[in-house]
Amino acid sequence: MRAFLTMVGKDLRQRSRDGTLIVFALVLPLGLAFLLNMLLGGDPEEDFSARYGVVDADGGELASMFVEDVLEPLEGEGILELRTFASEEEARESVEAGEIDAAFLVPDGFTDDLHNGDSVELRVLGDVDSPDEVQVADGVAEAFAAEYHRVELAVTTAEPSEEERAELALRAAEAPAAVRVVEDTDADWRQLDSPTYYAAGTAVFFLLFAAMPGVVSLFEERRTGTLVRLSASPVSTLGILAAKLASTVLVGLVSMVILITVSTFSFGAEWGDPLGVTVLTVAMVLAAVGIMSAVAGFATNAEQASSWATVVAMLLGLLGGALFPLANLGGLADLSYLTPHQWFLRGLSDLSTGDGLGSVLLPVGVLLAMALAGASVALYRMGRMLHP
Repeated sequence: MRAFLTMVGKDLRQRSRDGTLIVFALVLPLGLAFLLNMLLGGDPEEDFSARYGVVDADGGELASMFVEDVLEPLEGEGILELRTFASEEEARESVEAGEIDAAFLVPDGFTDDLHNGDSVELRVLGDVDSPDEVQVADGVAEAFAAEYHRVELAVTTAEPSEEERAELALRAAEAPAAVRVVEDTDADWRQLDSPTYYAAGTAVFFLLFAAMPGVVSLFEERRTGTLVRLSASPVSTLGILAAKLASTVLVGLVSMVILITVSTFSFGAEWGDPLGVTVLTVAMVLAAVGIMSAVAGFATNAEQASSWATVVAMLLGLLGGALFPLANLGGLADLSYLTPHQWFLRGLSDLSTGDGLGSVLLPVGVLLAMALAGASVALYRMGRMLHP
């Protein structure tokens, strides 16, 4: 055991002087997580709020209905702030100045044209810097148009007389929609917020790169003769290789602890139950080291091992959804379950519901299986370095 600890300590001292380790283990994941969160962030549980304006150049009953029955109730619920403008020019200036996100433009003759069955345009003037708010404004305008079309279709189908038309239109407007979409507020929320997702994703993406120098260094030690001298000592082959892997695991754990701590206090990442996060993190580090060791075990020299490990780390990180949502992968999304990144992120998503350690037993089990399989292959293949 003393010899084992001595070898682990030697490797840790060597790794602590490696500037590349600091870059891959700390600088890159923290920097990229901060950048992605700043550019693409947004809390999915955060209430939507927008600043809208309206220009009513019509003044008719249908224009008033749009303002009073659609926009003002949304303002009352705090979903939007509504301002009224006298002209399109005023609204456009306010949008360009960033005072509002979008403006609804109700044209002159809007009500009369609709009553006459003519086509009209309910325009939305939007700020290019507020794409989400503009998209919602488009949806509101389209929903109003669809509702009016429903009422008009119901009235037209009945073929009423002029006297009955107004009454039928009112009854059709008051009739409830046949299909309603409601939010299930009792369902567990299983989506990580942006700070946590990007912090966790970048951390595990670069974890495999941080583990790479530790396993690749075996080739350098073989070249310098260090492994030959170690093989002549009382330490077994298994002990020598296990010490090398153990030092890499410790480096990965320290890296993850620092990343979790910094991301929590710097940009508000919420990792979940501490015990669950600890077990999940240990399993992820073991899986990363096992996979990188297995890949290096099939190489014949340090350059080849580094190249293969880099390709595998990149491929697994991208397929695992570490840098972007898995929905963007399309049909390749199912392949993500072959990666440790996906299981780690899934475990964090399960922890986000407020459940404890029990919710991550499956992800932890899969990660440990990956670690065991990788380590077994690595120990078998790397044994030839000591006994070619």
